Amino acid sequence: MYICCIVVQYAGFTLYSIQNMNSFGKRLRACREAKSLSQQEVAAKLRTSYTVIGKYERDEMVPSVEVAKKLAKLLDTTVGYLLGETEVVNILKDPAMLKRLNEINNLPDDEKKSILATLDAFLRDAKTRKAYA
Repeated sequence: MYICCIVVQYAGFTLYSIQNMNSFGKRLRACREAKSLSQQEVAAKLRTSYTVIGKYERDEMVPSVEVAKKLAKLLDTTVGYLLGETEVVNILKDPAMLKRLNEINNLPDDEKKSILATLDAFLRDAKTRKAYA
């Protein structure tokens, strides 16, 4: 985790601001910029104002769980990434893939092993084809 300390001199006072470089706001901004979206565009899609998005990015406000979910979906990432729970931006963001994995996980062990062995074979073959292409 990266920490940044900002020192500001203002009206004869020294103000210290310690900021987490892996904060929700920093990650939100990085994801928004990676998608080439402006704060105004994100705000329009969420039916809010760009000032609210700016406050999220500056960590002045924390979005509700529902808004965080909408942001993650819009930015093709996960709430876990935005919260700093994972370093991977898009791990298991595809709902269809997640549904399939959950269905496989709920099967009896012998059926689960068969499906995973078949899947492993397909993945191995795809990697081999890609290597020789």
